[in-house]
Amino acid sequence: MQGVFVRRIEDARDLVESIKSMIDHTNLRPEASVAELERTCRETLEYGFYACCIPPFFVEKARRIVGERARVVTVVGFPHGNVPTEVKEREVREAFESGADEVDAVINISLLRSGMTSEAVEEAKRLLEVVKEHGGVLKVIIETGFLDASTIYNVSRELSRIGVHFVKTSTGFGPRGATPEDIIVIRRAVSGTSTRIKAAGGIRTGLQALYFYLLGADRIGTSSSTQIVSDIQRISTNNV
Repeated sequence: MQGVFVRRIEDARDLVESIKSMIDHTNLRPEASVAELERTCRETLEYGFYACCIPPFFVEKARRIVGERARVVTVVGFPHGNVPTEVKEREVREAFESGADEVDAVINISLLRSGMTSEAVEEAKRLLEVVKEHGGVLKVIIETGFLDASTIYNVSRELSRIGVHFVKTSTGFGPRGATPEDIIVIRRAVSGTSTRIKAAGGIRTGLQALYFYLLGADRIGTSSSTQIVSDIQRISTNNV
């Protein structure tokens, strides 16, 4: 892994807090009940996760539950990214007006798969302008499972060039979730810019979360947050 960014663990005692503070505790299951979404928000507070990530219709309720003690994240163009740009722009505005702090927007995957990277990035630029109007954060989901390494690199580089806050790997509803290779490619593409990385999709254990943390992921999206914390607590107890 020559030349790959690797974050060091300076103090095992701080490892649990470091991991918790980068987790977007997520519940985007289509069958999730209101009670389950409420539990996701309350667990975010109980465990000290960075944010809860919930469906758009639940943003206002989530804001009331977490107050200002945690961030509220929701999704745009989810999960396929193929709605018209104007619809995505409206979704972004609705999200912030309802109380969201951040939006995770799915890029137009069809455009990427068609070699039309500049058009896909231009849409992201339009969304970024709306996000900036509201002082929020934009994460662009590129759904790496549908892309080859070259496309992942190119679109990540272009997204960082226009200044998106995060490149996010996956929706969790695509062919696969995040891989270490994805993080390595994206890290190289955004190097030297302010754009950060969110790893998401299929991250269910503490060891997986730790691996992505060490490779330089800045945020982790997962519905297995409480299990990850339990795992990391055991790891840190054993003096990693």
